[in-house]
Amino acid sequence: MDRREFVTAAAIGGSAALATPAIAQGKRTLTLVATWPRGFAGVWDSAVFFADGVKDLTDGNLTIDLKAAGELVGAFESFDAVTSGQADMYHGADYYFTGQHPGYNFFTTIPFGMNATEFTVWYHHGGGRDLHDELGKIFNLKSFIAGNSGAQTGGWFNKAIDTPEDFNGLRFRIPGMGGQVLTALGASIQNLPPGEIYNALASGAIDGADWIGPWADESMGLHEIAPIYYTSSFHEPGAALTVATNRDIWDSLSLAHQRAIELTCTAAHEWCHALFLANNSAALARLKAGGTDIRVFNDDLWDAFGTATEPVVAKHLDNDLYKEIFESYSGSLRSTAAWLSKSSGIYSKQRDRVLGI
Repeated sequence: MDRREFVTAAAIGGSAALATPAIAQGKRTLTLVATWPRGFAGVWDSAVFFADGVKDLTDGNLTIDLKAAGELVGAFESFDAVTSGQADMYHGADYYFTGQHPGYNFFTTIPFGMNATEFTVWYHHGGGRDLHDELGKIFNLKSFIAGNSGAQTGGWFNKAIDTPEDFNGLRFRIPGMGGQVLTALGASIQNLPPGEIYNALASGAIDGADWIGPWADESMGLHEIAPIYYTSSFHEPGAALTVATNRDIWDSLSLAHQRAIELTCTAAHEWCHALFLANNSAALARLKAGGTDIRVFNDDLWDAFGTATEPVVAKHLDNDLYKEIFESYSGSLRSTAAWLSKSSGIYSKQRDRVLGI
């Protein structure tokens, strides 16, 4: 299967004229459409950090006009808006766009994949960034990683999940390959945009939902409508965010402005990860104090997740670019994890034992 079979109509024949950035007296403004509602904890903060950083590094000569989901286009329409030129840039999670190419999963997260540290190693020193760029070229995009949530949770449920069979018929919101794994276990998966999660869970349209982690979930109010919370899961061990620029717009920028975007994306990735880590522990304590039933998945469930993951990840290996990304990602994961498990992994386990954490 040729990789270009995944090119969407919008990417190769969209009718929208290429957007012209606002230019006045040497200043430019680029319109960025986000997949998040305005103010959503962590993810919107990352977009704001990026926009502010670019403005500061260019002395105000390049401004990013942030548009939240629904203000210019819908959350899941941002990719096509940028490829077609309706908008200049997007900020989002690339696994929302696996309909365009399944390789985009790797640039957010995959089940049993990399944590945030391992991902950073692959992206900057293991070939990941070049592959992200190669994938983007198909869709007229120039992409950089620009945020990371760290390890995400198992989600919110209205009933306990004790066996794999408990997923059968469960209406659950979860994106990416994690949703395909739960589909294999019998769940009915709803890939809702972030702004629709709360109302869907509150109305009973879904039985449970994955979002991010304690801080972001508390901010959304999910603890108000679902009693059971699983703190760790298989599907998002380190979810990255992306800023992607229409490639024609990118090529029209000065080298200084291109570097401002690139370097601010790198800074946003680390800053966003730290932001989530700084807030999650206190938020989890508040959720527990407020009556949330905090749980972890048992070993039988982890084994079922693992068994169901392999065919999901292998499904697209007949696509050349997907296979190339998969092999690069997998090789880097194993190499980095082999060292971390013998160094910081052992240290963290022993430190926590000694300090009683």
